[in-house]
Amino acid sequence: MTVTELTELARSRIMIKTQEGPAFVLYKGELRVYGIEQGQELGQEAYREIMEELLPKRAKKRALNLLKNRSYTSAQLKGKLETGGYPEQIAQEAVDYAASFGYVDDCRYAADFIEYNKETKSQMRIFMDLQRKGIPEHVIRESWDKIVGDGRQELEKEQIVRWINKKHFSPETATLQEKQKIMSFLYRKGFSIDNIRSALSLDINSFCV
Repeated sequence: MTVTELTELARSRIMIKTQEGPAFVLYKGELRVYGIEQGQELGQEAYREIMEELLPKRAKKRALNLLKNRSYTSAQLKGKLETGGYPEQIAQEAVDYAASFGYVDDCRYAADFIEYNKETKSQMRIFMDLQRKGIPEHVIRESWDKIVGDGRQELEKEQIVRWINKKHFSPETATLQEKQKIMSFLYRKGFSIDNIRSALSLDINSFCV
C-alpha cells in the first residue's frame, strides 16, 4: 500500500495515511525503522507488524495509564484512544483488554454515578449525563432500578423541595407568575411535571429533607 500523507503532530509523533486501511500514528524514529516515506510503498509485513503487534501493545499500555488517574466508561476510553491516533479496532481491543481485568466496567460506573448523584440530580438528568458518557440506556436503567427502585418518586419530591427551600419559594404566598417561574426552573432541572406539581402542593415546612 502507498503512503499518501505524513502529518507531524506534537511530541515527535507522525500521523500516517495510506491508500488502504485506517490512519495511524508512529514516532519519528519508527518511520525510519519501517522505511515509511510519503509516496512510497509500505510493505505488507511492516504494516502487519505495526497493526498487530506494535500499536495494540502500545494502546493497551496507554489505556491502563489513563485509568490510573480516573475512571472511564468504555466509550470514553475508546474515544480517548482514537483521539490519540489509534485506529478504531485497536482502540476497542485495548478497551476490551482493560475490561478483562475489571478496570473498565460500565455497570459499576453507572451504579457509582447514580449513588453519588441520586440525592442532588433528577432521574432524567442522571440518565442524560450517563448517556453522554456513552453508557447504554439499558445499563443505566438496570443500575437505577437496583439502587433507587420504588423510592424514585419520594426521592425526586425531596429534591424538588430542597430546590424550593433554596430559592426561598413559598407556594402559599406565591403569585401565579412566581409559581410558573419555579415550575419552569424545576422542569429544566429534569424533574417531571407530575412530581413538581405534587411537591408544590406539599407543606414544605413539614416535609423532611
